[in-house]
Amino acid sequence: MEKECGRISLWTASTAWLYFRVSQKSFRPLVRPIFKQLFGLFFLGTIILTMVAPRSGFAAEDMAALTAAMTEHLVCYPIELLGHEKQQLSVTDKDLCLAAAYRRTGLRPLWVTPKGPGPDASVILSFLVQAETEGLDPGNYEIDQISSLFAERDPRMLARLDTLLTFNLIKYIHDVSWGRIKSLDAGILPNSGSCDGDIETATKMEQILSVPDLGAYLAALPPSHRYYRQLKTALKTYRALEAAGGWPAIPPGPTIRPGDHDDRMPDIFRRLSVTGDLDTGFQPTMYYEPALKSAILRFQRRHGLTPDGVIGKNTFAALNISVSDAVKQIIINMTRWRWQAHTLGEKYVLVNIANFDLTAVDDGVEVLSFPVIVGKFQHQTPIFSDRIRYVDINPYWNVPPSIAKNEELPKLRRDPNHLKKQHIRLFSGWSAEAHEIDSRTVDWRNMSPQRMAGFRLRQDPGPWNALGRIKFVFPNPYDVYLHDTPTQNLFTRTQRDFSHGCIRVSDPMGLAAFLLTSETSVLTREAVRRIVEKRKRTVIRLPEPVPVHITYQTSWVDKNGIIYFNKDIYGRDDKLRRAMFAE
Repeated sequence: MEKECGRISLWTASTAWLYFRVSQKSFRPLVRPIFKQLFGLFFLGTIILTMVAPRSGFAAEDMAALTAAMTEHLVCYPIELLGHEKQQLSVTDKDLCLAAAYRRTGLRPLWVTPKGPGPDASVILSFLVQAETEGLDPGNYEIDQISSLFAERDPRMLARLDTLLTFNLIKYIHDVSWGRIKSLDAGILPNSGSCDGDIETATKMEQILSVPDLGAYLAALPPSHRYYRQLKTALKTYRALEAAGGWPAIPPGPTIRPGDHDDRMPDIFRRLSVTGDLDTGFQPTMYYEPALKSAILRFQRRHGLTPDGVIGKNTFAALNISVSDAVKQIIINMTRWRWQAHTLGEKYVLVNIANFDLTAVDDGVEVLSFPVIVGKFQHQTPIFSDRIRYVDINPYWNVPPSIAKNEELPKLRRDPNHLKKQHIRLFSGWSAEAHEIDSRTVDWRNMSPQRMAGFRLRQDPGPWNALGRIKFVFPNPYDVYLHDTPTQNLFTRTQRDFSHGCIRVSDPMGLAAFLLTSETSVLTREAVRRIVEKRKRTVIRLPEPVPVHITYQTSWVDKNGIIYFNKDIYGRDDKLRRAMFAE
């Protein structure tokens, strides 16, 4: 095929022959769409070689030689791979991605000249080498091959360098922007890859080539908010700890309480000192002295444990998480941020499912922060971003059909007055014309779950209402929202996964005041309380919809720069770890 590329007449003949073969029914159907991409390059290469290639060969430092080498590298080799006689498809995603990237650029080199790599080539290599700072593996971007070609001046080697830079640049842009793997909320799938289709890839390359400063463009690709940036800083810190040898493992043994003597205490001293939980000025002893308790409490809070100062089974398990696993946990959570909005907004609400908390931010300042209750393992709260559009004060609660048939029906079979006691009305259906039914007249013992799901159960506003006094609505496909709750005692628990998927808030008055206050109007907590006390349903639209981001961050850094590692209550870290680190 290399000889054919040097002879223009054979180019034309080969083009015609391949087109004829693709048109035959016997030609493998899967190859046809791939050939369409390569055929465009093949035909373009014919024209370019006709204009720039002398029949006797190419001059070593002539642009024509470099362009011809690009044509050979991009066109002849992939077409050779098609294996048309054996009807075997062996062309790779890389070949197709490069075909799409270069087709609109006329097969010209993008990053090299006959004299060697241009300045942007060095910029690209620099970002690929430093990919680990973004939680990516530089080994995925062929940096050794790229580096080895920087000193080459042979046109064919320069053509290879150019295409390696292009392909790995597209991969890097994809990975740092959206992640190497794709999440379907609770499930994990490989991401769509670096070649997202002919038009998209070519358009992406046109955008890249149009930027005035490639370095600035690449630096702006990751999420721009402080949560991602702080994890990036933490990653650097923990990688340095890993390089220094990490921390000692604590041998198993009985629970240690303040005042106890134990041979493991010196190792615990050193472990807490490495991560900054304990002042390095402390001298290790066998005694769990009172001054050490504050360090244990700090460590327990940072790891989502009940802060009791007792070094028990769960605290030992957290102490023995290796620095390597901590690094992976940080990388996993950096990846999660790529799946969500890269800019969170000037005023927004952020829920961290894994930490059971909500933060309200305005102009970079945390205005509110309080505990929330999230979905149980079997009713997991989804990860997504949306906009809160209105506040529903003294709301009705329409009982979901699944809860009606699985939870309310068994209670009604035991007590036909159950709905009345819970201030729940029964309607014949879900339409506007549905009429109310006296629940005490229904034969609940013989009611089937299927028929039960057809009724509408609506709970009246009041302190008994499952949604509490206020509901915060952001229409979404998951039918998830924020709301108050009458069961305030659950907020004292450390692990708060008790709901059916919605998010219960511990400070509904404060959140309502935050959302309903704008530059032109102020609504205080007391004003919200007065509306609530009327016990009349009131729907108030926000002056401007406020972004809400439902996240699942098992590792994060707070506003004081302290890093936290929490429990993976939904088991999502394990799935990601297996997908990202081949574990």
